[in-house]
Amino acid sequence: MPNNVVARVADLYAALPAITGKLELEYEGELKGAETIARELIRTAIGRIFTKHFSEVNFQPVIQWFELGGELKIPDLSKTEDRYQQLANIKDLLAHVNRLGVLELKNHAAVAAAAEMILEGLWAHRRIGRSEERGFYADKPKQPEPRETPPRAPRRGYN
Repeated sequence: MPNNVVARVADLYAALPAITGKLELEYEGELKGAETIARELIRTAIGRIFTKHFSEVNFQPVIQWFELGGELKIPDLSKTEDRYQQLANIKDLLAHVNRLGVLELKNHAAVAAAAEMILEGLWAHRRIGRSEERGFYADKPKQPEPRETPPRAPRRGYN
């Protein structure tokens, strides 16, 4: 079986040193840092591509998979088959890869790359969370800290 070479969204993050080396950042970059700006540029670009291809798609089953405790950490150097198997476990995720031009589901490299793009798009639109340490996870809104209410003074009885 021939090896397919497929670009992944993760490859963009691997190129951060090259991106930040080429960017000439003005005042905002000095405050935030070149890497932060480059990551935000990537996130914005992914978000726009995602909107272009998936604005009509209901990803609630995918989001719910994460909300029910699912987490996905894909090592950068993982094998295609391992990535494909992990991504196939997420309910309804692979059903949408055709919108990114992946018509042959037997091409696991292309399917996995498209599925990762979908997850990055969901993250870009803040529907799921993502971090370098945890990978993809449910982006549950933080509950406000319960406030301690001061004890009430005892009520005075009526005369």
